[in-house]
Amino acid sequence: MKSLFLNDVELISSLKRGDSNGYKFLVASYHQKLCTYAFSLTNDFDLAEDIVQNVFMSIWKNRNKLKKEFVVRSYLYRSVYNEFIDQYRKKKAVLTLEKKYIDALTYIVEEEDEKSIDKMMKLVKIEIENLPPKCKQTFLLSKQEGLTNIEIAEYLNVSIKSVEAHITKAFSILRKSIGDKVDGILFLLFGRKTFS
Repeated sequence: MKSLFLNDVELISSLKRGDSNGYKFLVASYHQKLCTYAFSLTNDFDLAEDIVQNVFMSIWKNRNKLKKEFVVRSYLYRSVYNEFIDQYRKKKAVLTLEKKYIDALTYIVEEEDEKSIDKMMKLVKIEIENLPPKCKQTFLLSKQEGLTNIEIAEYLNVSIKSVEAHITKAFSILRKSIGDKVDGILFLLFGRKTFS
């Protein structure tokens, strides 16, 4: 959607005035991206949609409280994250979540803009493709398929030490390309089954 607003200040002013064009622009610009982010947190399409819907409704309902200095993108991602935490607390028995995942995602969302996140995700995909064959296979069985090291060892008919070595090597290669943000990027790519 073509931008009707030169910057965040104009967009927030529009929302505060109750201008439906501002709201439509906000939804058109961010709905899909926020749903993708919410899904990476929840691994549940319906819950992700609900979270994003709640965030947009809350923004419209509380539009008078918006501050002009807000960075809209950061505010939206932070709102989705907060809504997810609220939902998680309600469904603690259903969702298993480690603080490490949340910390990595928060770091990514706060530090990077969407273009650089997309760029890093593409770079990680390329780096995974370029891993040595056995290393790549082991890494994807672990991170994409969610198999345990024991399951991978049995499946590939190798030792657990060999599996661990391949996964460690893969993380080492990826960290050279991406740095500390690799855990968060892998989480966005594969969901909750990602950490070394």
